[in-house]
Amino acid sequence: MHDDVEIPAGGRIEPTAFSDALSERYLAYALSTITSRSLPDVRDGLKPVHRRLLFAMRQLKLDPGQGFKKSARVVGDVMGKFHPHGDAAIYDAMVRLAQEFAMRYCLVEGQGNFGNIDGDNAAAMRYTEARMTEVARLLLDGIDEDAVDFRPTYDGESEEPTLLPAGIPNLLANGAQGIAVGMATSIPPHNIIELADASLHLIKHPNASIETLLNYVKGPDFPTGGLLIEPADSIKDAYSTGRGGFRVRAKWEVETEKGGAWQIVVTEIPYQVQKSRLIERLAEMLQAKRLPVLADIRDESAEDIRIVLEPKSRRLEAEVVMESLFKLTDFEVRVPLNLNVLDADGRPVVMNLREALNAWLAHRRVVLQRRSHHRLGKIASRLEVLDGYLIVFLNIDEVIAIIREADHPRDELMRRFGLNENQANAVLDMRLRSLRRLEEMALRTERDKLAAEQDDLNALLGDEARQWSFIASQIKDMKDTFIKADHRKTILAEAPKIDFDPTEILVEREAITVICSANGWIRAMRGHQDLDSDFKYKEGDSAGHVLHAETTDKILLFADNGRFYTLSGDKLPRGRGFGEPVSLMVDLPADSDIVKLVRAGDGKMLVAASTGHGLVVDMQGALAQTRNGKQVLNLAGSARAVACAIVAGDMVASVGVNRKLIVFDLEDVPEMGRGKGVILQRFKDGGLADVTVFDKAKGLSWQAGGGRVRTEPDLSTWLARRGGSGKLPPNGFPRPAKFT
Repeated sequence: MHDDVEIPAGGRIEPTAFSDALSERYLAYALSTITSRSLPDVRDGLKPVHRRLLFAMRQLKLDPGQGFKKSARVVGDVMGKFHPHGDAAIYDAMVRLAQEFAMRYCLVEGQGNFGNIDGDNAAAMRYTEARMTEVARLLLDGIDEDAVDFRPTYDGESEEPTLLPAGIPNLLANGAQGIAVGMATSIPPHNIIELADASLHLIKHPNASIETLLNYVKGPDFPTGGLLIEPADSIKDAYSTGRGGFRVRAKWEVETEKGGAWQIVVTEIPYQVQKSRLIERLAEMLQAKRLPVLADIRDESAEDIRIVLEPKSRRLEAEVVMESLFKLTDFEVRVPLNLNVLDADGRPVVMNLREALNAWLAHRRVVLQRRSHHRLGKIASRLEVLDGYLIVFLNIDEVIAIIREADHPRDELMRRFGLNENQANAVLDMRLRSLRRLEEMALRTERDKLAAEQDDLNALLGDEARQWSFIASQIKDMKDTFIKADHRKTILAEAPKIDFDPTEILVEREAITVICSANGWIRAMRGHQDLDSDFKYKEGDSAGHVLHAETTDKILLFADNGRFYTLSGDKLPRGRGFGEPVSLMVDLPADSDIVKLVRAGDGKMLVAASTGHGLVVDMQGALAQTRNGKQVLNLAGSARAVACAIVAGDMVASVGVNRKLIVFDLEDVPEMGRGKGVILQRFKDGGLADVTVFDKAKGLSWQAGGGRVRTEPDLSTWLARRGGSGKLPPNGFPRPAKFT
C-alpha cells in the first residue's frame, strides 16, 4: 500500500488480493442472476419480472372482467415501483405472457398486435392494451389475505410479494426457460387437467412413483400442438431425474387431388419454431437440391397453419417424404427438460416430477393456513365489535345519555360498560339508523355465524387431513374451470420405422455394369455386360475392376489406405467414353490404389493388410456419409490394405507373397467396426498377397490359366490354426499368388 493514499473520513483501506475481490463480486452477481432473474420459483413458477407484472396489473385493477389499459401504463408502473430494469425487457416479458403460441395458459390478455408465430415483433407498448386473464386471477387469489410474504421494493417506498398464492401448478402448466450464471432451466408446458389429477393422487399418496404419476401426466402439452414421439422409457427417465428431452414433430395430413396427385399439408409445427424461418430454411434447402423428395413448398397459412409440400414424384409415399424432412429440418425438434428451480428456501435445485408437484402442494397448504389465520384475526376483531354493539342495545338509553352529556363519551363508555377502545370507537361511529330493534337480532345472528366459522377454522387448522381435503376440493374446483374448454393439444404417437433411403425411390432402377480402370477412371454401362469383355481404356491405362450392379445400389470402394468410400450407382458417369476419375467423386488420396469394388448389401467382408492382419466388417457399417470415406482397417507404418473378400462360406484361405498358403475357420476372425484386426498369417519375408472366404464342403477354388477355375477339395495339408506361416500351395497355383 502506498503511504500517500488518502483514507476517507470514517473509513479504512484493507489490502485484498485482486483474485479474491473479483471472485467475491462475481459470486454476488451470479447469485443475484440465479435468484432474482433467471430461475423460476417452484411454488408459483414465476420469475420476479413476471410476478411484478401481475402484481402491478392487479394494483391497476386490470381484472379479467374490467377494461383494458395501455401496455405502456403497466410497464411504467412495473419499472417505477418494482423492477428497476429497462422498459424493453419488461414489455418483452409481458408480451410473451399474452402469446397463445408461447404460453399454454396465457396470464395476460392482449388487445392489439402482440406478435405472431412467424417471429414478428409486437407493436410498441403505446399501441397495445392489456389486462389479466382468469388464470392470472387464480395465481393472485388470496394475496390480500396474508397468504404470502411481502418485502420492501428496491426504493423502500412500498412492498411487493415474494411469491404468489398460485392457485394453479403454474411451473409445469406454462413451463419456463432461463439461462443464469453457470446453470439454466428449461421446462416445457403441460396440460393442467393432467397436472390436477396427478396432484390429487399425490395428496393421497405423497410418495407415489414416477411411473404411477405418468398415468396422469402423459408428457408435455405444447400450445402449438404437434406429435410427441419420445419413447415411454425415455419420458420416464426424464421425469425421474428432472433432466432429459422430448422429440416433437409437426402434425400433417395428405390431401388427394384429381388424377391421383397428392400433397402434404402441415397443420401444426413444433413448439418455439418460427414458421417464417422454417419456410425460409426449407426454400434454401430446396434450391440447394438438399431436399430431393420435394418439388415445391407453399405457405398458405392464415390464422391457422397450412404449409403445403408437393412431392417430387407420385410414386413416393407420404410417410417416406415426411421422415426425410424430419431428419433434415425443424419439422422435428428436441425440446429439452431441465427442471432446475428455486426451492422454498431459495436454493437452486433440479427436481423430478413428484418433487415439483409436492412442492406446489406444500405451498398451497401454507397458503391455506395463512389465509385461515388471517380470517380468524378478522373474525376475532368483528366479534369484539359485535359484543360492544350488543352491550349498547341492552343499555341504549344510558349510552345515548352518555354521548349527549359526557365531556369525554369514549372514556365514560369504557368505564361504565367495560368496553375496550376499539369497541367504544365502534359505538361512537354507529349510525342512528342502526339503533332499530330489529338490528339487535341481525347482530346476534351475525355473531353466531362468525363464531361457528371461527370454530370451523380452528378445527381445520388442527386437522391435517381436513386441510388436504380442503386443498383437494380447491384443485377440483380449479380443474372444473378448465375441463370444459381445455383438451390435450400435443398428441402422443410413435415414429414409423422406415429403413430405406427415400432418395432411392426417385431413381429409376436399371441394371448397369460398373467399370473401373487400374488408374481409377470409373464409368457405368447400361445393362449387365459380360465381365470378361474387352472394355476400352485410355492410352496407358488398363483393366481394373468390373462388377454388375443397379442404379439404386451403393458401391463400396476399398482403397489400400484401409478406408471404404461410397459411390451411388445413379451418380456414376455414363456414355461410351472412359468415364471420370474416382477422385472427383470421393476424396481418394493420389497415392492410394483401389483394392476392390463391392456392391453394398446386407453381407459382410473380410479385409486384410500386407502385415497379415485382418478383420470382418459389415457392409452397411462400412458405408460412408461423406466424401472422406470411413476408416475400417487401421494400418501402421508402411503397411497397406491388400485384400477384400466377400464372406460367402465358413473357411478362410490366406496366401502370402512367398506363396505360402494357410486355411483356417472363419469364426476365428472377429467382426469389428474398425481396428487393426487379428493376425491371419505370419511371414518371415514379404507379406500378405490375397485372402478369400469359401465353403469347406465345396473346396477351395482359384482362377487358373486360360480362364479355367481349379478346385482343391482336400485341404488337410494347409489346414492350421490362424496365425500360422502356411505351406506351399498345390501345383498350378497362380503366379503371383492370387485367388481371382
